[in-house]
Amino acid sequence: MVVRFEDVEFRRGETPPVLSHLTLTVDSGETVAIVGRSGVGKTTLLKLVNRLLLPTSGRVLVDGRDTRDWDGIGLRRRIGYVFQDVGLFPHMSVEDNVSIVPRLEHWTPARARARALELLELVGLQPGTFARRRPHELSGGQRQRVGLARALAADPPVLLMDEPFGALDPVTRLEVRREFARIRAQLRTTVILVTHDMAEALALGSRVGVIDGGELVACDAPAAVAASADARVRALVETIAPPPAPRGAV
Repeated sequence: MVVRFEDVEFRRGETPPVLSHLTLTVDSGETVAIVGRSGVGKTTLLKLVNRLLLPTSGRVLVDGRDTRDWDGIGLRRRIGYVFQDVGLFPHMSVEDNVSIVPRLEHWTPARARARALELLELVGLQPGTFARRRPHELSGGQRQRVGLARALAADPPVLLMDEPFGALDPVTRLEVRREFARIRAQLRTTVILVTHDMAEALALGSRVGVIDGGELVACDAPAAVAASADARVRALVETIAPPPAPRGAV
């Protein structure tokens, strides 16, 4: 499934546009990481894909259809969404959280359960240990893995990820990022990931897009973005901390 933005603008009332003149194509199986400061329109971009928002002008196409022509609920059930705060249902078990969309799609209980257990294995959570637990019994990294499994449960062709690792401590964040990279390589799902962390964008994106002032000012392979001379891009690249000097170095 291909996602395409055609000269998209989004604004609220008479305020300046949140996004302006956005043109971008995300090809099937590609991971595009969108990076930018807080408030530049990254989450708005995701909400335009699954029709939580509609563009003020221009078009957003999913699988060749303008999102205005999609049934919103039907479209959202075809698109996985991973949030920073995960949003698991606290009264439901891990297995039930993962299988909720397949059950809404009227899968048989046996098929939905098999899919949930398969995905728990995929994200590195042994079903025998974790399937019957409640979210409060999990660590932050484990909850994030459950959120990823839930987003993948109905085998969506597109996965949207909104600052998915931002709430994790640095070590857990690195572990979950590596797990995500492994899973994405295995499934070849189309992914749009937004983050304010340039290191994360460069590590996970097959292309990296930079939004500044509501405009897409760069979108290229990670190495090309990292080497960009554009001041708006450099400001983000320079946030990446260099590795510590070896002990005893002058």
